Amino acid sequence: MQDYANLSVLVIDPNPGMRGSLQNMLVQANITKVEFAVSSGTAIRQLGKRSYDIVLCEYDLGGGADGQDGQQLLEDLRHHKLIGLLTIFIMLTSEGVYSKVVSAAELTPTDYILKPFTVDVLSQRISRALERRSAFMPVYLLIGQGNLREAIKASVTAQAANPRYGADFIRLRAELHVSLEELAEAEQLYTEVLATKPIGWAQLGLGRTLFALGRVEDAEKVLNVLIVDNPKLMAAYDLLARCREANGDAPGAQKILEDAVVISPHVVRRLRTLGEVALEAGDVNAAEKSFKQVISKSKYSEFRQPEDHVNLVKTLIKKGDPTQASAIIRDMEKSLRGNPNADICRAISVAMLHESAGNAEATITELSSAVSAVRTAAGLSSGLKIGLAKSCLNNKLDKEAADVMLAVMNDVDSGVSMQQAMGVFVKAGRQDLADGMGTQLKLQSQNLLTVAEEKTHMGDLKGAVQTLLEALHKSPSNLQVMIALANGILRQLGELGWDHHLAETCHQQIDTIRKLDGAHLALGPLSDSYAAAKRKYGIST
Repeated sequence: MQDYANLSVLVIDPNPGMRGSLQNMLVQANITKVEFAVSSGTAIRQLGKRSYDIVLCEYDLGGGADGQDGQQLLEDLRHHKLIGLLTIFIMLTSEGVYSKVVSAAELTPTDYILKPFTVDVLSQRISRALERRSAFMPVYLLIGQGNLREAIKASVTAQAANPRYGADFIRLRAELHVSLEELAEAEQLYTEVLATKPIGWAQLGLGRTLFALGRVEDAEKVLNVLIVDNPKLMAAYDLLARCREANGDAPGAQKILEDAVVISPHVVRRLRTLGEVALEAGDVNAAEKSFKQVISKSKYSEFRQPEDHVNLVKTLIKKGDPTQASAIIRDMEKSLRGNPNADICRAISVAMLHESAGNAEATITELSSAVSAVRTAAGLSSGLKIGLAKSCLNNKLDKEAADVMLAVMNDVDSGVSMQQAMGVFVKAGRQDLADGMGTQLKLQSQNLLTVAEEKTHMGDLKGAVQTLLEALHKSPSNLQVMIALANGILRQLGELGWDHHLAETCHQQIDTIRKLDGAHLALGPLSDSYAAAKRKYGIST
């Protein structure tokens, strides 16, 4: 028998009898470090505190028709990064459920085990999963360190040593190239795989790569073929809908997502996207249905969002149903009491209600309250903040609108570029506000350059680099900031040791400087210093 004594296992099952049976099986397999979770919420809290080698999860978590099942829990865990590449996630399910889930799930577990099963079956599946994890371990560790380039090289070596996982290594390598924005390399790998035979993940990967390259029509062609070949590969529908949106075809995107929801009706993020797209397309009835489903299906999730209530309120007001909108606001106040963002979402929702009734004074009061709270809030989506800024513009609250957009730009994780932020004002016919915000961001960037220089003089190299990253977010095309950031990173690498993630950022800055001004005097010294740093730490080129 293999030595499993050091393995840690989390069993997620609401049935005490099944929990006891699984513990007995695991003990027979020489696995004694076993902990239990009786619900998805308990599991999320435990996984937030520590990691496990193996998670055994019952598919039916007993939440009823709208409760969270094991597949939805897996989606939450991966989306919120509560389980990593090294965690083995095995779903325990009946044959009937398996036949429905396996073909429609875009986020698949490491393995499924069909009930009933014996200790020998459980032990064999755990052994098989551990064997695969061992083959990928060198690559996973490099990914965890942020060293994606070395991970790509390691995957080539590991593939040669483990040819049976060849396709999985190629897939991982292509995804790593995409993460590094090396889209041509990813496209080549996917194309080479597809030259032998049509494989769903390769078609999907090629579609994503083409979309990222801006070749939307080519991506659509690939995805249309993929959906015919694999009509239950749900991620293909999501990406095809994004292609339709990119071409300005909101009704077409809505139709694609509606087809997907028929096949896989429980994925909250897709339902949320369908609601947003339907609202954009002017189909308020479809939007209402989707947002109500989101709220219902999120009821048992640890990650439920008050923003979903805001979306539904917006839809109902657009539909002309203020009575039901008021009821949704009351439900938000009751069911999300204690949520740190509930008050902001309530203020935004009430403001919409007052605006629809023509109550300007009350609208301004609620919007002002929301803007004040947004300045210090965490966890709000950029979409909600941008919507708040637009509402402020509609109500002639120019300063408040500018404050909200500056808050978006001051969040380095917002995912909103300066051009997109300024576009909000341009589309509203307020070029003056766009220019004003651009001026403020440039001034903030210059101030941050000064702060970074002071931190460097004080020996706070890490603090200087973080400050420069903030400056880059505010002025992404500013050569002065790029050069200062590259120099700052090189100083940190030289004195505090190699950091794969920062080194990659430095490489990207040098590459961008070269594209913007290939003759810049700083380019040669930066390139030489970067190469010298790699030689110093024995990093292969």
